[in-house]
Amino acid sequence: MLAALGLSPEDEAVYSLLVRRTQAGPDELGDALRMPTAAVEATLSHLLACGLVKRGSDGVFSVAPPAVALGALISEQRNALRSAELALVTLAEEYRGAVAGRTIDELIEVVTGVDAVRHRFAQVQQAARTEVRSFVTLPFIAVPPGSNAVESVAVAQGVRFRVVVDRPALAEPGVVAQTLESLRSGVQVRVVESLPIKLILADAELALVPLTATPGGEPGAVLLHRTGLLAAMDALFEVVWRHAHPLELTASASLTEDAGAGTDGPTDLDRRILALLLAGLTDQVVAAQLDLSLRTLQRRLRHLMDLAGVETRMQLGWYAARHGWA
Repeated sequence: MLAALGLSPEDEAVYSLLVRRTQAGPDELGDALRMPTAAVEATLSHLLACGLVKRGSDGVFSVAPPAVALGALISEQRNALRSAELALVTLAEEYRGAVAGRTIDELIEVVTGVDAVRHRFAQVQQAARTEVRSFVTLPFIAVPPGSNAVESVAVAQGVRFRVVVDRPALAEPGVVAQTLESLRSGVQVRVVESLPIKLILADAELALVPLTATPGGEPGAVLLHRTGLLAAMDALFEVVWRHAHPLELTASASLTEDAGAGTDGPTDLDRRILALLLAGLTDQVVAAQLDLSLRTLQRRLRHLMDLAGVETRMQLGWYAARHGWA
């Protein structure tokens, strides 16, 4: 809890106990925490240097008021972060100025090998300050479904994610589950029939475009800085995004074969079925992705058609869109 202030778990344990007891000696604290007295004394020395505790003439330690002591540390951290942000702005401007005079070879970096591509993929996302945009299509080589740990961290920090997935990719094992997880975390996802390339963009500053791997050769990618090619990738994404189908699924629910059967409206499972079918997936693919039998899937669709009072899948799609079912 206090690691962000530079305190170790041992520091925090000793400090928290001292807060509850208001004052205590090293031996008493060591007995209560089952820590060697020497370790407790070293911890108390660090807390003393941080201004969090005070030592009396009798060797007994007491805490400084937490609101004052911890507040001072937090203020120092804030000031340090502000200084770092100012340094970042200065360095970014210097970098842009340096880039303006660089050669094509310096603005376009070729990355080779699975590990190198995966590393650059993570770095591009971490470099984004406002938005990450990406195309997801087959094959999955460097970053398979479920392995992008950076996304959730960046989303939690306020970075907007927009992702376009093509239908063949959604049919791959694990992709729908990963898409559901992304949607729950706030990622915007749209679906198209097919995508020409893989792509990931960080703001309007960086783009990573995988290269087509030759049989038996190492995978590679091109990292683009602020160039005309980067502007072209930016424009391509926005055109595809405008024409893609939004994918919006409800919150997670148990996906059993009889989930919600007999209800008077669409269940969470029904809404997922409709959303995936509207995205263009076949009955067989939807059933496999949601771990349902084909018969159960078709029974749920028949039930939804009866609820909507329609006779065809197309009519069900229109009804679902107009009434917020998917």
